[in-house]
Amino acid sequence: MFLRSRSRLRTAAIAAVVGAGVLTAATPAAAAPLAGTRAYLVITAPGATAGAASAITSNSGTVWTTYDAIGVIVAHSGAADFASRMRAVSGVQKVGATRTTDVPAEAANPPIPTAPSQAAPATSEPVRSDMTQIGADKAWAVNQGSANVTVGVLDTGVDDLHDDLKANFDAANSASCAYGKLDTRTGAWRDTDTHGTHVAGTIAAAKNNRGMVGVAPGVKIASVRIAEKPSGLFFAENTICAMVFSGDRGFEVTNNSYYTDPWLFNCPDNADQDAILEGVKRAVAYAEGKGVLNVAAAGNENYNLAAKSSDATSPNDSTPATRTVTNACLSVPTEVSGVVSVASITSTNSKSSFSNFGTDKIHVAAPGDSVYSTVPGGRYGTKSGTSMASPHVAGVAALLKSANPTATPAQLRQLLATQADDLRCSDSRCSGTTAKNNFFGEGRVDAFAAVDTGTPPGITFENTADVNIPDNGAAVTSPIIVSGITGNAPAALKVGVDIVHTYRGDLVIDLIAPDGTAFRLQNSSNDSGDNIVQTYTVDASAKAANGTWKLQVKDVASADVGYINSWKLTF
Repeated sequence: MFLRSRSRLRTAAIAAVVGAGVLTAATPAAAAPLAGTRAYLVITAPGATAGAASAITSNSGTVWTTYDAIGVIVAHSGAADFASRMRAVSGVQKVGATRTTDVPAEAANPPIPTAPSQAAPATSEPVRSDMTQIGADKAWAVNQGSANVTVGVLDTGVDDLHDDLKANFDAANSASCAYGKLDTRTGAWRDTDTHGTHVAGTIAAAKNNRGMVGVAPGVKIASVRIAEKPSGLFFAENTICAMVFSGDRGFEVTNNSYYTDPWLFNCPDNADQDAILEGVKRAVAYAEGKGVLNVAAAGNENYNLAAKSSDATSPNDSTPATRTVTNACLSVPTEVSGVVSVASITSTNSKSSFSNFGTDKIHVAAPGDSVYSTVPGGRYGTKSGTSMASPHVAGVAALLKSANPTATPAQLRQLLATQADDLRCSDSRCSGTTAKNNFFGEGRVDAFAAVDTGTPPGITFENTADVNIPDNGAAVTSPIIVSGITGNAPAALKVGVDIVHTYRGDLVIDLIAPDGTAFRLQNSSNDSGDNIVQTYTVDASAKAANGTWKLQVKDVASADVGYINSWKLTF
């Protein structure tokens, strides 16, 4: 399900063999499935599906599609004992139903989503706060992303006719995997909701002076629709189809703003869910093996993924029932190994109220509250959720791949982590350090760092000592001694500031160069928000790099206090 109400963000022919890693579009079936027909994953050793396929037919089932390269068959059957019979077949490792309701009639001949009529193009393109928060506006001046990089949007579909998306849309590599079978008919990829189009805009809406700009406005986006109609759900066979397609089409990044329905968590002690876990894990690994970095939303249940105990929302395709779960139970794809799991933050760098969290569960964080982006019909809208945070990270990953075209998925994951801006804990449930904690993982992604080619790159000096800021008192300073840098400071000196202070508008902040020159970073204002966690860019190219730099902070009003938590200079 894409992550929507209920605290989710959801508002997030392969009938041919994949042995050679190439997908062939399937022709929709001629007859609708009979009442009582369910979908199953039949798992074998990779490259050894032939025997199981024959057994499916002889055990009252039909082969819907086969992924021989990963040892996964999708089967349909109306027999109540189909799974138990297939589990006894030699060479079959796991079998599991992927849903608790019937395969919908639409699976036989999926309708092409209607192309929406388009509104008149927007006449302005204001920079959104979520983009400045991650430094995307600075990144655009350096590198807007390469057209050789494609991000797959695995979602409800994408409106490829939208004025802000059509220039970057790759129709040749777009398809539908709804109902678990590849469909490459023109338009099969179109949005059946609004969610996928919104995600696509955050990733790569064009920088065309109209509407809004995505994180990586120069890259390509491809749509792989995995949401079924009319349920709107994302079943395991759909995810598997999309992951294999993404690998075979050579996408560099995928965005996955959903969890695989119908189980919020799939538990290995349940035979059906165990098969789902195995099938999706194999598909994710297949995609990564083809060079794909997979990015996913962490979920919107405000749930500690590292301390699972119960689930009252599953199965969501029939009647949910409260059940006990453990940490062995996983939300997929976000908890699958290799997937970058993304938490959501507010505009003040606090955890979004809905965002899931967990020690070693969250990799990085990005803005996900009230994000403005594209929606079908040439229009725009605001949505919130980890579904909205994840495409920010997918966009940054696309910039990283643009700047580092030979980087592997593992290297891209490492770059996302090392370049992220540290975020301190924002409430008592948060544990860990500012450098890495259970709310934000390695921190907020940094789009500018992804493309910054300044010389020398990435040399950072930091002072983490606390300095109290007196209320309506004298200015205080925190020093950093810089050495070993040749020549002057760069024209884009990055000044990372972390100040804990209520009513941050009381503060005046300056960077003081070694020769005493002051660079104003922030004036006082009427901003009543708490704390300042921000990276400023200063043209310090006329100043010698080596020497003692100081962060100077003065509180110019009464009643609110705080302290400099840390600050850093990146040359």
